[in-house]
Amino acid sequence: MQVSMKSMESAMERIHRLTRSLRSARAVELPADPETAAYLLMPMIIANQHRSVADLISSSSFDVNYAFGRAQRNLLHIAANCGSFECMVLLLKKGADVNYQDMSGCTALHLAARNGQKKCLAKLLEYNADVNIRNNEGLTTIHWLAVNGRTELLHDLLQHVENVDVEDAQGQTALHVACQNGHKSTVLCLLDNGADINRPNVTGATPLSFACSHGQRDTAQILLSRGAKYLGDSNGCAPLELAVQGGYSETCEVLLQHIPRLFEPLMQMTLNTNIKEAMLFKVLAFICQSSVSQHHMILVSVAELASAAGHRLLSVSSNYEDQVVSFLRCVKMLCRLYRLAPCEHSAKDSYTASRNTVPMATVFRPLELLWKSLEEWLLLIGSELNRAKTAPSKCSKGLGEEDSLQDTDEIATALIADRLSLHEDDLPGEMTLSSSLQSLTLGGSGELKDHIVEEEDEAETTVPPQDGKSDTSTDQSAGRPGTVEAAGADQEVKLSGTDSQQSDSVQGGVLFNTSSHDIQGHHSTAVRGHRRSRSRTYSSSSSRGTSPPGSTSRSHSAQDVVAACADRVCAVIQAFYNCCSCHTPQGMTSPRFIEFVVRHDAVLKFLVTRNPKIIFDHFHFLLECPELMSRFMHIIKAQDFTARREWFYENLHPQTGDRDLVHRPPSEDDVLLINREQVFDSSCKIVTKMNSEKLKENIAVKFSGEEGMGQGVVREWFDILSKEILNPDYALFTMSADGSTFQPNSNSAVNPDHLNYFRFAGGIMGLALYHRQLLNVYFTRSFYKHILGIPVNYHDVASIDPEYAKNLQWILDHDISDLGLELTFSVETDVFGAMEEVELKPDGKNIQVTEANKAEYVQLVTELRMTRAIQPQINAFLQGFHAFIPCSLVQLFDEYELELMLSGLPEVDVEDFERNTDYNSGYTADCPVIKWFWETVRDFPQQERVLLLQFVTGSSRVPHGGFAYLPGGSGMQKITISPVTYTPNLLPTASTCINLLKLPEYRSREELRERLKVALQHGSLGYGMA
Repeated sequence: MQVSMKSMESAMERIHRLTRSLRSARAVELPADPETAAYLLMPMIIANQHRSVADLISSSSFDVNYAFGRAQRNLLHIAANCGSFECMVLLLKKGADVNYQDMSGCTALHLAARNGQKKCLAKLLEYNADVNIRNNEGLTTIHWLAVNGRTELLHDLLQHVENVDVEDAQGQTALHVACQNGHKSTVLCLLDNGADINRPNVTGATPLSFACSHGQRDTAQILLSRGAKYLGDSNGCAPLELAVQGGYSETCEVLLQHIPRLFEPLMQMTLNTNIKEAMLFKVLAFICQSSVSQHHMILVSVAELASAAGHRLLSVSSNYEDQVVSFLRCVKMLCRLYRLAPCEHSAKDSYTASRNTVPMATVFRPLELLWKSLEEWLLLIGSELNRAKTAPSKCSKGLGEEDSLQDTDEIATALIADRLSLHEDDLPGEMTLSSSLQSLTLGGSGELKDHIVEEEDEAETTVPPQDGKSDTSTDQSAGRPGTVEAAGADQEVKLSGTDSQQSDSVQGGVLFNTSSHDIQGHHSTAVRGHRRSRSRTYSSSSSRGTSPPGSTSRSHSAQDVVAACADRVCAVIQAFYNCCSCHTPQGMTSPRFIEFVVRHDAVLKFLVTRNPKIIFDHFHFLLECPELMSRFMHIIKAQDFTARREWFYENLHPQTGDRDLVHRPPSEDDVLLINREQVFDSSCKIVTKMNSEKLKENIAVKFSGEEGMGQGVVREWFDILSKEILNPDYALFTMSADGSTFQPNSNSAVNPDHLNYFRFAGGIMGLALYHRQLLNVYFTRSFYKHILGIPVNYHDVASIDPEYAKNLQWILDHDISDLGLELTFSVETDVFGAMEEVELKPDGKNIQVTEANKAEYVQLVTELRMTRAIQPQINAFLQGFHAFIPCSLVQLFDEYELELMLSGLPEVDVEDFERNTDYNSGYTADCPVIKWFWETVRDFPQQERVLLLQFVTGSSRVPHGGFAYLPGGSGMQKITISPVTYTPNLLPTASTCINLLKLPEYRSREELRERLKVALQHGSLGYGMA
């Protein structure tokens, strides 16, 4: 009976719990497992269901301090984090540990502070939560409040904080992080409560550094207004530098407003190559826009720095690599900043469409001194070259011959030796000049005379003092002020004019040392001193037969002097061009610069002939100046093709540091979705609608219905499209007489859209060249000439009509006076089946061809056949081509080189293929499978080798330079062969984007050959995801 009653009571209890559970829509008892119980309570605490939580906890033995989950937090952490105040109070009353730390070291107080739970924070402090506890990163509660800008909580918390400057693991205080995150009210609160405004962290960075390094203008201004010191960190980085590196213009402006002396360090950054140029320009451009006067002050300061840097560069003893980069960077910054000023129409200058409102003369005036120095350098070299030609007796034998003057050592020797051959009696006065012109330039406007004294090493050296009294010293005085040690020689060289007129023109020899004092315009002058009583001279060893003391070092100096100055002088010329360009509208060459180049034409040609690399380093202006390019084109084209090609791409992609192709991930809108069944039409429709600048940035191609995408697909698209352009159905090109090359079809007008198609074809050729993609197409030499702007000649006629070309040659080779040919300057041509007479020149049908004018006839008839007949097609093609490739760049090559760049090598060289192939994942060159592979490839005919190349790379052409220059997904990438576990009938596969051939481990050479040929015949086109 008792058992029955207990069973009934138990059943009733279960029913009661069931009813309560159903009515409350939750469990009414916690599970015995604490992990399960914690996860059951967690959503209730998040929702702040404190009554339910109280019921469950009160009726169980659950430990409220139980930690669970990956973060090992307890329920108090959950409540504080979510702001569930009532639940949190309940847990505290149930004995929750207020200072318990989770896996990251955070307490409930940390979490409440981080999320701005003010009531929770106050209650935790009431229960004696420790405000000084650090998490694993060393952050205290006050750091959390500062990070998130919880100023309203900070006031309450600071009442419990003994040290407002408590540091985290990196030595950072709450003020550091508040400044870093730009919380103005928090910064003010901390400062009002005694935070150390200049306290450094472990790296020596102060709160001001933190504000500046993160571009927090407002917090930086608060700190500066409160007297923050301008201090650098332990790495020497000052707040201004940090702000500039981040491009934080407004923060830099605040620093300048509070600390005006920072203007000079800011200007000095134009020379600092460690400062990102783009960020510095952003800052300076912002400051320039604040006012015209500020803009002008910045421009003049940068110009002065550029002038000083230019003079240092012309100092032969300075480090060229360091100086040239800083100097050109400074000049570039000056020009960019100058162009920011608003422009206004100028009626005074006929050649200038618009002029900058910032006064040009005052901005560029500091550089005029540098341009004068440049002029004198060129005059010096030019005068020595001229005297070496006209006075061979003063130099080594044979220097009078023009050809021998091109020899580096002889010219350099002339430059030194001729300057060291003047007798004392020719000197009306004295001007000190080192043999390397180290730190010295000629400031006057007169031409440099040809009289220079050579002193023997032991002789006294005169440095005229300012009071007119001579001052003598030994050769060891070369390093003293007013003298410069000669490069490779122990003596100084004295320069002066020969008459009073010369002395007047150079104002008494205004040679000056380019110290900072001189650059400011206070030019020191070398005053005429007393004539020397006696000066021993030496002529060259070749003429005297004896060597003067120190001749070995002077010979070394002679050989090095041109090398030492050429790059430096040409770098200054580059800067001169950039500054001159600021005077003229875009697209127009400065008349002043053109006149400068023409005036020094001989010297510049000598310098670039001696060291052609100068053109590629400093004469980029030639590409923008057709007037000047023609003067140097013969020198440029004489240089190695590889050097010219790299210069081509450097100027084609001026913004890229790395010239290898690195493609950014394309957006969906940028992908060219091509119909493989209509490659030409679908490509033409899509490409002609796209902006050419967008296509220059990146190309992404996907064939409709196929999953593959990447550089391999791009290469295949170009390959297929180049073949389609030659498709006879479009009537754009016809095959030439040689059967392997193509030229524009003179009858392409049968297709109404032929000119649009030619424009598209030219664009595809230009786009391929721009992205270094090879095309499976070969044109006639005459068409390449049309692309390059090279006139055709009668030899080119052979490509379309060999027999007619022979007849033209016969006319030129024989006297036609008495042959009775009765030719006139007109020809009959077939125009769609009708014969028409076409005049080669005005009234040509009435002008007889004679022995005297037959060459003109041959040229005109050649132009008719090769150019005039297809002129509209050529023009349309070039319009598309030049949208990607400027005419000035493509003219660097001849027709043979252009073909190499567009189409690569004509054959697959197996030896080069094997030599530039890598292996991985177990394959080596000695593996049987690899040996069988190369034996098979050697047995392949050329056609199958091309198929293999296309199968692996997506392109049927080898780039110029061979397999070592194959392009991959991110630059040059060799072909790699990787093993695949063997299964019967398995075919080789490839990842064309990375030039990877996946070759199964076949059992025999015969099986490898058979499987490879199947793959090439059926798998060389089309892409899927393997």
